[in-house]
Amino acid sequence: MKEILISDYKVADSFSIRDSKTFEDFSKSDKKLEKYLEKERLKLGKLQNTLFAHGKYAVLVCLQGMDTSGKDSLIREVFKDFNVSGVDVISFKVPTELEKNHDFLWRHYLALPARGKFGVFNRTHYENVLVTRVHPNYILGEKLPGITTIEDVDETFWNNRFDQINAFEKTLAANGTLIFKFYMNLSKEEQKKRLLRRLDLPHKNWKFSAGDLKERKLWEHYMDCYQDAINQTSKNHAPWYIIPADNKPAARFIVASILLQELKKYKNIREPELAPKIEANITEYKKQLENE
Repeated sequence: MKEILISDYKVADSFSIRDSKTFEDFSKSDKKLEKYLEKERLKLGKLQNTLFAHGKYAVLVCLQGMDTSGKDSLIREVFKDFNVSGVDVISFKVPTELEKNHDFLWRHYLALPARGKFGVFNRTHYENVLVTRVHPNYILGEKLPGITTIEDVDETFWNNRFDQINAFEKTLAANGTLIFKFYMNLSKEEQKKRLLRRLDLPHKNWKFSAGDLKERKLWEHYMDCYQDAINQTSKNHAPWYIIPADNKPAARFIVASILLQELKKYKNIREPELAPKIEANITEYKKQLENE
């Protein structure tokens, strides 16, 4: 199979969420797609070791999507061949009281990957312009100056928050963090099937929450918020990629392929050269070890 075209998924112009496809299979079986993924993730694993040795870039992978869009299983499958010490996965939950006593980006700064490492955000700083926009009463819990009623959380507030996110990501990129933002584009019908599966399978029951059904009723509002957030924040240094998520094997393969293709463009990511003194004495060092 030929390499996928990144331009098919990367947001470059105005993005319409309702015009974006939610299903892809490349006319291949799940088993075939899993084989393709295996090849891509092996290459990614090797690249991660090189990135670690190089030590000058960090990689931040941001995953957003509605409940059941496949973020957890994608993380498991795409990063399976990584050295575990080279990747950190952070799942952001409801902010704690400590986190709410800081600015909304504080906890995300604390979780950023160091140079040489991958960081995967399962749900991200974008929750602060998605869930909070659908439920603006949550903003009141942030104890912000001048925000005392829902009416204070207006369009100016959201535009300012988008500016803050863009500035945050611009700072990261300028300091060596390579940013990939993936929106898992799930259809409402497929979410219904996956929620029913959680209820049908006893070992999946723990994943179900009655709150999922309440949020599902707000689907169209979420779609509007996602579309606006993506259009406001897809930049050259921190682009959004729209991933058809109804077919999990294809979604995983697409994400792995995008990461691999884009990271391979950084030709300066390579293992550091040996110090001249060590290189000149390799034969001697081998002799010392062999003669022990």
